[in-house]
Amino acid sequence: MSYCSAIDSMPADRKALHKTYHDHYYGFPIHDDNELFCRLVLEINQAGLSWETILKKEAGFRKAYDNFIIEKVAAYTDEDRDRLMGDAGIIRNRLKINAAIENAKTIMELQQAHGSFEKWLESHHPKSKAEWVKLFKKTFRFTGGEIVGEFLMSIGYLPGAHADHCPVYSSVLRAEPLWYKRAQ
Repeated sequence: MSYCSAIDSMPADRKALHKTYHDHYYGFPIHDDNELFCRLVLEINQAGLSWETILKKEAGFRKAYDNFIIEKVAAYTDEDRDRLMGDAGIIRNRLKINAAIENAKTIMELQQAHGSFEKWLESHHPKSKAEWVKLFKKTFRFTGGEIVGEFLMSIGYLPGAHADHCPVYSSVLRAEPLWYKRAQ
């Protein structure tokens, strides 16, 4: 069952949480490096958990990680790592916390070399999911196949975020995700 179809069968409280993400964010291009970093961190933190858990904690993540301002997260110290480990508003997993900090440092290097994280992503498009996974594993920490696939689908680099019968699908196409622009 697709995410699009699954939402319709959810109880009202769960449906509201998922519908906002599904209807306004999932599959739409992101052009802000801090928001791209945010989505990557959220996808990493989802590993082994439900996406619903991450959606419920998104505000906590934003607060704990300084609204995902890459330069701030890249400068985190051991004190910040300890603070994050004690923060019940996020997923308290040392490997995931370390990945966020180290990936922020990597993104800063990519920004220096390519002008932005988005431009680095664009410079590698199009790739197959397998090629993307290989690139991400070489470049970032804690990025396996599911994480990379969902990250790229959620930001419009890979197709599949919405079923073509989903009402949001046409809105995503109007936003011209990179996978669609290159397919034309």
